[in-house]
Amino acid sequence: MNVANQTRVTEFIFLGFSGVLYLRVALFAMFLTVYLLSLMGNTLIIFIVLMDSTLQIPMYIFLGNLSFLEIWYTTATVPKLLATCLSQVVTISVAGCITQYYFFFSLGATECILLAVMAYDRYLAICSPLRYAFLMSLQVCLRFSAGSWTGGFIAPLLPTILISYLNFCGPQKINHFFCDSDPIFKLSCSDTFLVEALGYTCSSVVILSSFLLTMSSYGNIVVTIINLSSREARKKTFSTCASHLTVVTIYYGTIIFAYVHPPTKYNFTMGKVISVFYCVVTPLVNPLVYTLRNKDVKKAFRKVLERKRLLLARHMQNI
Repeated sequence: MNVANQTRVTEFIFLGFSGVLYLRVALFAMFLTVYLLSLMGNTLIIFIVLMDSTLQIPMYIFLGNLSFLEIWYTTATVPKLLATCLSQVVTISVAGCITQYYFFFSLGATECILLAVMAYDRYLAICSPLRYAFLMSLQVCLRFSAGSWTGGFIAPLLPTILISYLNFCGPQKINHFFCDSDPIFKLSCSDTFLVEALGYTCSSVVILSSFLLTMSSYGNIVVTIINLSSREARKKTFSTCASHLTVVTIYYGTIIFAYVHPPTKYNFTMGKVISVFYCVVTPLVNPLVYTLRNKDVKKAFRKVLERKRLLLARHMQNI
């Protein structure tokens, strides 16, 4: 398309969720509550892991990384979502939109890789318990963590660079509450075939490869659990990874539906609804599942509270 004589768009307008005011206010209250609970829950997990030395082992170091990631993952999109619920006009610059795109997909790719690493950690702990301390030492754990972040931030780099070269001539309304890939491509007046194909390939490779690695680890875990002679041992072993499996099922289920599809097939309304699950709901599920279902985390939380209570009591006595 010839764009030489067309006016360049400098900012986009988010449409968000349409509806009457009272419905949008209700959505705002719901999303804000979930967002704040997610921030508090994930911050609490990080605090507990840092404060309790017994949790400074690979499983909980990965969990701390996941909680830190979830804080920024949800913060990359939810503030704009909240704004669209209260205001008719919520804008973002083109440069800001591309930046949001990059950080959202970088954090999403990091989460995919990190979930696969966490599944591998549970596989080693359950299927090779005698070699676990050697195979997943603290040094190896830190390397896996760093590799997850590095790989996640490299994955969407090339598609982001290509998007920055696209021309946007109008319309400027994004039928979403954040700068997702398909809504951006629909607004470009440039040829987007290459960047769409590359973005689709990158997202499919990252999502499906990490998903298959995760399921492979859990497949081996299930086989090991079935072969355990004691029923009590099977129950105890499965409980150690059930919480992680819950998070994995919800997260991969939504992102595979959203991003592993041909680039020409996209339903904007369905896309926004599905996005709420992996942008808003999943970051809250993480702290809920890991705190309510994990005895070690609950025990460490009680220890931290008791320690703070004793410190407060001593402080009051000294006054």
